[in-house]
Amino acid sequence: MLIDFTGAVSDALADSLSSIGGTLPHFLLEPEDAYIIKNNPIKLRCRATPALQIFFKCNGEWVHQNQHTSQEYMDHKTGLKIREVTINVTRQQVEDFHGPEDYWCLCVAWSHLGTSKSRKATVRIAYLRKNFEQDPQGNEVPMKGMIVLHCRPPEGVPMAEVEWLKNEELVSSLGDDNIDTRADHNLIINEARLSDSGNYTCLASNVVAKRRSATATVVVFVNGGWSLWTEWSPCSVNCGRGVQKRSRTCTNPAPLNGGAFCEGMSVQKITCNALCPVDGVWEEWSEWTMCSTQCDRQRWRECSVPQPRHRGKICEGEGQSTENCTGGLCTQNGKLMHDVKPESMENSIDVALYSGLTAGVIAVVVLIVAITLYRKSQSEYGVDVIDSSALAGGFQSFNFKTTRQGNPLLLNSSMQPDITVGQTYSSPICFQDSIDKELFDPLPDKFKVQSSFMVSLGVADRAEYHVKAHLETLPANLPPNYSTVEGKMMTMIVPNGLHTLRKTQFKTSAVFGHLGGRLVIPNAGVSLLVPHGAIADDTSWEMYMLTNQEESSAQSEERCEILLGPEITYGPPGLNLSCPVAMTIAHCADVSTENWNIKLKRQTKDKWEEIMSVNDESASCYCLMDSHSCHLLLDQPGCYALVGEPISDAAIKRLRIAVFGSMEASSMDYSLRVHCVDDTPHAFQRVVTAETSRGGQLLEEPKTLFFNRNCLSLQVSIQDIPQFLWSIKPFTACQEFSFTQVWYRNQQPMHCAFSLQRHSASTTQLSCKISVRQVKGHEQILQVYTSVGESEKETLPFFMQADCTVTSQTGAKAFKIPLSIRQRICTTFDTANAMGKDWQLLAQKLHIQRNLSYFTKQKSPSAVILSLWEARHQGSGDLDSLASALEEIGRIHCKSLPQSPDEKETDFTHLGQNGQR
Repeated sequence: MLIDFTGAVSDALADSLSSIGGTLPHFLLEPEDAYIIKNNPIKLRCRATPALQIFFKCNGEWVHQNQHTSQEYMDHKTGLKIREVTINVTRQQVEDFHGPEDYWCLCVAWSHLGTSKSRKATVRIAYLRKNFEQDPQGNEVPMKGMIVLHCRPPEGVPMAEVEWLKNEELVSSLGDDNIDTRADHNLIINEARLSDSGNYTCLASNVVAKRRSATATVVVFVNGGWSLWTEWSPCSVNCGRGVQKRSRTCTNPAPLNGGAFCEGMSVQKITCNALCPVDGVWEEWSEWTMCSTQCDRQRWRECSVPQPRHRGKICEGEGQSTENCTGGLCTQNGKLMHDVKPESMENSIDVALYSGLTAGVIAVVVLIVAITLYRKSQSEYGVDVIDSSALAGGFQSFNFKTTRQGNPLLLNSSMQPDITVGQTYSSPICFQDSIDKELFDPLPDKFKVQSSFMVSLGVADRAEYHVKAHLETLPANLPPNYSTVEGKMMTMIVPNGLHTLRKTQFKTSAVFGHLGGRLVIPNAGVSLLVPHGAIADDTSWEMYMLTNQEESSAQSEERCEILLGPEITYGPPGLNLSCPVAMTIAHCADVSTENWNIKLKRQTKDKWEEIMSVNDESASCYCLMDSHSCHLLLDQPGCYALVGEPISDAAIKRLRIAVFGSMEASSMDYSLRVHCVDDTPHAFQRVVTAETSRGGQLLEEPKTLFFNRNCLSLQVSIQDIPQFLWSIKPFTACQEFSFTQVWYRNQQPMHCAFSLQRHSASTTQLSCKISVRQVKGHEQILQVYTSVGESEKETLPFFMQADCTVTSQTGAKAFKIPLSIRQRICTTFDTANAMGKDWQLLAQKLHIQRNLSYFTKQKSPSAVILSLWEARHQGSGDLDSLASALEEIGRIHCKSLPQSPDEKETDFTHLGQNGQR
C-alpha cells in the first residue's frame, strides 16, 4: 500500500482526529540522534501504542511508505496493539540535503482518536581528521617545577574526547591531586616528581576512530646539592706550616636525569701553623730553708724555664729536695717546720687576693658613675638634640638649606631653592632638587654652608653617625607612617659645614585599604597597581616602591645578560594580599622580533634567582611584554629585575641620545656633552639630574638609536662646525665607545664631551651636527643651534607630565574601569559558558593569549585580567579598547546562540562613554 501524505490533507485529518476525546498514541520508543560511520546506513526506530499507523517525516517531508519496515504485536498486560516502524538513512541522503539545520527525522503516529509527534532526531556524518591541531611538546623540568603539556585534538564530529597516556598507560587525575586534566585538553602536573618522567601521548577518539599525537618526552631532572662540610682535618704536620682540609659531596641531592652538578669546590684547604713542641727545663734551685726542729732543710725548683708546651716533655727529676742539716747528730722529735710554713703562706696569699679584688671593683664603679655624669651634662645641649632630629628624619618632614639656585632645567622650575630660609620637602615630591652621580665626569657630591651654632655644640660627628645608621636600615624595614625625602640628598652637620649623604633610590609610599590604588614613581616609567579587594576589609597596609640606582648584580655577563630596566622593590615584607598586584616597568629591548630571552629575577638575601622566562609557562607570576613596557602580575613583595639574554646577533636594544651644552669656567669655552643611555625614563632621569646640577641645557629633542648586538662599536662625531668662528681640540672631533661599554651599561649613564672655543667674544651663536652611529648599523643626527654667552635660549622641557608630584592614588580615582562595571564583567565572564563566553574569550579579545594557566589558578580570572588591562592602559584616557572588545564578544555570542525574547544579554556598550573620567 503506497500512502502519500500531503500537508493540507494530512493536517486537516490530524486536526479533526485530535479533537476527538480519548487517549492519543503514546510513544514507547522515539528516534535518537545518530551518526553515520563511513558508508554504513543508520536505523531510526519508533514504537507507539495504540497506533493504527506510524510514518517518518524527515526535513519536513514524508518518507515513502515502502521505505518503512513495520511490525505489530499485542501487549498482553494492557491488551493494546503496539506498532514499531524502522527506516534506514544513508550517507548519500545526508550529503544531498542542504538546509540551515542538520538532517533530521521525527515520527507521526495515528489512532482513531488523533495523532502524536515524537522528538526530532538529527543524523550527522561522523568523521575525525588525522592531524592534531597541536601536538604536545617534550620538555625538561626541574624537580617540583610545573609541567604543562598542550594538546588540541583533530577536528571531528562528534567532538573528540581526549585522554592522556604515559608510557602507554592511561593517566588519571582522580586519585592524584597533583595531576590536572583540563577541559581544554591540556595536562598539567603542578609539582613535578621523578616518577613523572616518561613518554606522554595525547589520545583523541570518537565513534569513528582514534588518533594518537606525537609522543612528548618529559624528563624531570634534579640539580645536585652540596652536603654539609666535614670537620677540618688535623694539621698535616706536627711542627711548622701545614695544611688543613675539609670536604663535601654533591649528594644532597645527587644530580639525576641530566641535572646540573653542584657549582663550587668539593674540597677546601687552609694553611695551618702547628706549634712545635717545647720541652720543659728546670729553673735553678731555691736557697735552703732554715734548719727545722726535725733537723732537716728543704729547697725547691719549678719546671718553668720554659714550661712544657705543645706536647713537649715535662722535666725529669724531683722538684723538691730535703737533707739533714746536722750531719746526722739531731735526734729531737717535734713538729716539722715545713708542715707549718706552707699553710701560713697560703692564708696570707688569700687575704691579699680578696683585698685587691674589692679595691678594683670599687674603682670601676666610681669610674662608671663619673663618666655617666659627664655624658649627661654634655648631652643636654648636644647629642640629644642632634640625635632626635636625625631619627625624626626617617619619619617626618625634613628641613634643610641648600646653596644652589634654581635652574631652568629643573622639572618644576617654579619652586626655587632659597639659600637663606630653610625649605621643607615632604613626601611625595617631584625631583625638583635631586642630584645623581654622572659617570666618566663626576659632579660635585657635596656643598658647604657654615653653621657656627651647630658646630659650636661639638656633636656633629655623632649626628652624622646616627643618620647614616638610620639610612642604612632603609628601605628594608620601613616603619608605619613612613615619610621621607624621596630621591633627595640629606644634609648632615660636620665641623667644616654641611655635607650631603646620597640616597640611592627614588621611592614613593602610601597607605592602601580594601579599595586599592596605584603607586607611581614620577618620570621613571614605573608603577604599581593594587587591585580593588586585594586588601581585606577593615585592613590597611602602608606600601612602598623604590628603584635602586646602584650598580646592579641581577644580570650575568657569563650568559651575556643585561639589565633591561631599573631594579624595583615593593613592600613591605609580609604583605598579605588576596590577588596579585600589577607592576609596570619600562624596558629598553626591541621586542618586535624574537631575538631575546627575557627573564624576571627576584632577589632573595644576597642572591638573584630566576623566577620565570617570558616565553615559558609559570604559575607563580605573569609577564606581558609591550614595545616599551613590561607588565607583571606578582604575588610576593620583594626586589625584582627584568634581564635579557640575546639569543641571536640580531637582538637590538634602544638607546636614547641627547646633547647638552653649557659654558665653561672661561667665558670663551663651551662644552657639548652627548649622552647615550638605555632608552628608559628612569635611566634618562639620571642624566637630567646630573645636567641640572651642572647647569646644562638640552639643545635638541632626544632621539632613539637602535643598537645591534653585532659586537661593533659606537661612534660619536661632531660635524659642520663654523671653522672661522669656533675651534675644537685636535683629534677629539670623533670619539668611540667599544661594544662592551655600550651594551653592558645596565641603566648607567655614559657620555662624551666636545670642548669648543670661540675665537671672539662677539660670537653668540653655535650651529653644528652631532652624529651618533653604530659601525655598520643605525645612525642618528642631532642638529645643534643655540645661543651662547649672556643670553642663552630657553631649555627644552625634559618631560611633559602635567603634574609629576602625584605619586599615589587610592580608591576609585586610581582606576579607569568603574567598580560597578568591573563587578559586572567579572560576574559575566567568571561563570563557565557552554558557548565559550568566559574569561578565556575575554583574555583573547584583550590580546592576552599566552600562559593562560596562570589565570586558572586565580580566584577571579576576569578580575586579574582587568588589572592587567588597567596597568597597560594607565597612560591612555579612555575605555574604548575595552568597550570594543566587550562589544565584539557580544556579537560573537549572539551569532552562536539565538536568544529567546525573555533572555537579555549583559550590556556593556555604554562603557566607552559613561566609563570615562
